[in-house]
This record gives sequence, C-alpha cells and structure tokens, in this order.
Amino acid sequence: MSEMQGSISAVPVRLDRVFDSCSDKDCITNLQVMLENGADLPPQFTSVKTRCCTIDSICMTVEPIPFNRGYYSVDVTYNFGVDLLCYERACEAPTLMHGSASASKSVILYGSESNTKTFFSSGVQIGNTNACCDVVNLPTASCQCVDPIVLETRITTVRQPNTEDGSFMRAVVLTLGVFSVVELSRPVTVTAAAYPYHVPSKSCSAETDSPCEIFSRLSFPTDEFLPQLPDQAAPQSNGF
Repeated sequence: MSEMQGSISAVPVRLDRVFDSCSDKDCITNLQVMLENGADLPPQFTSVKTRCCTIDSICMTVEPIPFNRGYYSVDVTYNFGVDLLCYERACEAPTLMHGSASASKSVILYGSESNTKTFFSSGVQIGNTNACCDVVNLPTASCQCVDPIVLETRITTVRQPNTEDGSFMRAVVLTLGVFSVVELSRPVTVTAAAYPYHVPSKSCSAETDSPCEIFSRLSFPTDEFLPQLPDQAAPQSNGF
C-alpha cells in the first residue's frame, strides 16, 4: 500500500456533479388504465386484479424558474404498463388484458447557472441559443425509480374521452405507490487523486461443477423451517 501511495498523482477528471436532488414517496390515486384499442371494460367482468405494473418510460422537461435564479422546475411524467386479470365470476379462470396509464409530477431543484456552450467532437452540444447573445445552458435531470406498488385496483365509471354527449364507460382505476429520486447535474472538471493501473490478480474461470455438486455446497436453510412467533416477525419496511 505504501508503494501505491508513493505513486499517487493529481489528474483532472471530467464528471457529472449533482447540484441538488430529492426523494419522493408518491401515492397516485384514481389513475385510469387505458385498455388496448381504447375500449372500455367489457360488462361481463365483475372484478379485476393487477397482475403486473411497470414503469415503461419517463418523460422529463427542465425549465428555469424566472423569479429564482439557479433553480429549475423538473416536470416528470411516468408511463406505466399494466397487465390486468379480469374475472367474470370468483374462482374462475381470469382473462388477461393489457393497458397503460400515465401520471405527472413537478419538483423544484437547484441546478446552478452556466452561460457557456460546450461542443464535442462527437457532435454533441451543451447550451442552446434562443436569440442573439441569449444562451440557455440547462442542467441535466435524471429520475431513478422502482416499479410501483399496486395498492388498489377497482372498477368504476368515467366519462368517455373526446365525446360531447356526456356518455360514460366502465374503466379500471389504480392506486399506486411510487418511490423515486430526482437529480439535477452538470458536467464539471475536478482534480482527483489517481493510482497507477492495477492488473487483477484473480484468474478468470468458468464454473464446471455439475448442478448437484453446486447444490451440495449450499448450507441447509434451517431458519426457513422454523415458525416465527409474532414478536419475532420481521418489521414492515415499506412504511405503509
């Protein structure tokens, strides 16, 4: 270790610095599921369950706050993919139906200011010019999230979209719990300590043991066979 410390050198490193971030636990209620082809829920189905709900994509826009320099509004739109199990009667085989839903939220974060434009040899450009001598260099927003928790699935009636007669349709609405982290970052150049490149000493190998040999090395899961008393049960970690 002392030999490595003796060869430390300071080098410039270009990276994305996070200027501000926030975490959210959103409960999205009355989220209508748009079934495929825009159809309403057939009348023979009397109950529904959510088989799976995923976040297929996220759209984000970043806009500066006029009255508070350096701060930005980040508008996030979640696009969900939903698989529904639709039942005509209890205990009968369900019919699988697919749908989609979307929900939006806004957060305000600090993203600093920059009046520079950066050009890269790959053709990427940072900083857009709206008018002469008016450079808008927005920070980059990112959103990390996990697939939502489906808290409720129910059948209701809603007004049909794009109609003027006020007719209603049967639809499925969800209540979702979504955990997310939103960040604003900018590329910066910093000085960092660097060590010389180290060649790994571990040899590359492929597992050649038979499945039974691998299984024989596993410990017996004794705890899985022991019933837990109420005061020994693991505490709930989802906060609901």
